[in-house]
Amino acid sequence: MVGRSPAAEVIWARPERAGRGPKPAFGRADIAAAAVRIADAEGLDGVSMRKVAAELGCGTMSLYNYVPRKEDLYELMFDLVSGEYDLSAEPSGDWRADLLALAHQGRAMMHRHTWMPALMSPVYGFSPHALAYLEYTLSCLDSFDARFGEKMELIAMINGVITTYVANEIATAERGRSLPWSEQQEHEARTRYLAGQISTGRYPRMAAGFAEDSGPIDLEGVFDRALGRVLDSFER
Repeated sequence: MVGRSPAAEVIWARPERAGRGPKPAFGRADIAAAAVRIADAEGLDGVSMRKVAAELGCGTMSLYNYVPRKEDLYELMFDLVSGEYDLSAEPSGDWRADLLALAHQGRAMMHRHTWMPALMSPVYGFSPHALAYLEYTLSCLDSFDARFGEKMELIAMINGVITTYVANEIATAERGRSLPWSEQQEHEARTRYLAGQISTGRYPRMAAGFAEDSGPIDLEGVFDRALGRVLDSFER
């Protein structure tokens, strides 16, 4: 006989404590904090129920009483880190400025926890801290005359820009650390190669472009301009 599929559930709908008995030695927040410490040190691939249990000083199987699946563990981690947003200030009334400020908070948070871009998914977007962030962001958009669906689109696009940008920054930094020479030496070698290729005359448009502006890229400016263009596309 084919077994019945388990019923779908959300970790936040489960009571943290099931039934009676002595108070547990730790709770979800402790589990999430242990997993985040491991991920910060070893990356997301380094997180396992065994390592989290060892960090907490408990048996691996007993951990499943609190967190039935590894995906639930990821959700706890995502929620804990989402709580790092500072949502204490009242929205200024300038929705563009408020969204940009939140975007810079998000970028800084992802650099503190470089595994976070891998978990940026709507699946993990409805935990307590994530909902608090979403409600606050919507309050920043009170002065933006648009339907709810359009506001949600805007928030999703902003988060998409942040996640993609930071993921590229992290990948570049990780590659730099793996090189047998310095980042400056790498940059100089690639610049020399590119200059040689452009000087062949096969790339006239690129040659004209570099002649116009060959200076270093302002990564901070690029980030703000990318966000600004998304906001421009929604502004009436």
